[in-house]
Amino acid sequence: MKENTTTKRATIETAVFGSETMLAPAPTDTIPRQPTTPEIAYQMVKDETFPQTQPRLNLATFVTTYMDEYATRLMNEAININYIDETEYPRIAVMSGRCINMLANLWNSPEKAQWKAGALAIGSSEACMLGGVAAWLRWKQKRKAQGKPTDKPNFVISSAFQVVWEKFAQLWQIEMRQVPLTTRHTTLDPEEALKMCDENTICVVPIEGVTWTGLNDDVEALDKALDAFNKKTGYDIPIHVDAASGGFILPFLKPEQKWDFRLKWVLSISTSGHKYGLVYPGLGWVIWRDKKYLPEEMAFSVNYLGANITQVGLNFSRPAAQVLGQYYNFIRLGFEGYKQIQQNSMEIARYCHEQIARMAPFENYSKEVVNPLFIFYMKPNYLKSAKWTLYDLQAQLQQSGWMVPAYTLPAQFEEYVVMRIVVRQGMSRDMVDMLLTDIRNAVAELEKLKYPTSTRLALDKHEPVKGKVFTHTHDCAHCSGKK
Repeated sequence: MKENTTTKRATIETAVFGSETMLAPAPTDTIPRQPTTPEIAYQMVKDETFPQTQPRLNLATFVTTYMDEYATRLMNEAININYIDETEYPRIAVMSGRCINMLANLWNSPEKAQWKAGALAIGSSEACMLGGVAAWLRWKQKRKAQGKPTDKPNFVISSAFQVVWEKFAQLWQIEMRQVPLTTRHTTLDPEEALKMCDENTICVVPIEGVTWTGLNDDVEALDKALDAFNKKTGYDIPIHVDAASGGFILPFLKPEQKWDFRLKWVLSISTSGHKYGLVYPGLGWVIWRDKKYLPEEMAFSVNYLGANITQVGLNFSRPAAQVLGQYYNFIRLGFEGYKQIQQNSMEIARYCHEQIARMAPFENYSKEVVNPLFIFYMKPNYLKSAKWTLYDLQAQLQQSGWMVPAYTLPAQFEEYVVMRIVVRQGMSRDMVDMLLTDIRNAVAELEKLKYPTSTRLALDKHEPVKGKVFTHTHDCAHCSGKK
């Protein structure tokens, strides 16, 4: 027994990289039989993430990768608080209600109630789901009252939708009608959207801050067209705005632009607190125009730990730390603070957009930067003689720590390869200059290639798509059999 104790003590006091544990591979299939020291366990987990891109160099993500010291401290101190325990932590629920009020008023809510109609979500995906479910239930109630069938609901959205809407369609068995993008209409075309609407349409979903391109759908034009359409048909098809990014950009930088509750048919808006809400993941919000648009069936009451809790959400237990982070930001930054941060992100994005356009191989998708992100592609004439593609540039930049994604655009444009740069809080002008230097150096190295890369060879095996203006890839409609 004494020997075992001595052996254990020796093991515990061994330097981390002098321990036997560090000689063994990390566990993958079963929980290890014996415990190890916290220092060694920490180092093993830390080392597992070491080769990854550092979060602030990840220009692929919209998610917040920087918060100040006090915000980080506040959230770390609340890491052990479960939001749903309202009896034990009643002030968290109050803070959540205050955040909902602030967002509702930021989006020009007409509701007069002390506490506005809204809900906390894990992210904008859950918030989108809640907005969609509310629209579906309202439609279903009306159809039942009219004695009409409720088995064929649909909603209308552009083909540049985020994957949550595909999940929503599949999980609730609601048809998703996609308005295709074209070179003429790079955002949702209201007239084409209305052609897809009928008595079974639960809502139309414009997007403010399209994930694929960074552009905004014209909600005001859609609202005007929908108003005339509803009057003509007798329908009352509403709008749910997916403002995952734009919900925290437009109110601060373009307050005069009407996209929110100032518009008649906008009944709900969802956003992401962990994107341009500037909070670490995961946090989302959904706000309704008025409590009457939030179906009672969505509010679940349960006697939990001695309290009757009423909740709107797909999740039950959820972290409380993000609520504190959001409320802290609202207090710490105020309207002007948010405006300055979002403006700086926009200016840095515009600077980067301008510099990319000056590089011989590239062309920007859009002339204007309307959110702090943009996409660009290789010029067709340049691509003809190049021995590389944007996928090779992505790999080169990863060697310098940057994550700048190369990907194909959505339906109707899936043969086009682009790169996207997302600018967030934590990205400085100096960092962008470093990125631009690394892009120029990477292009110079790629230009030295004597032989085509594998991605370029894959490209050469395919016929060019007539009339297209972007990169043609192995994912093209011609080869996949799509028309």
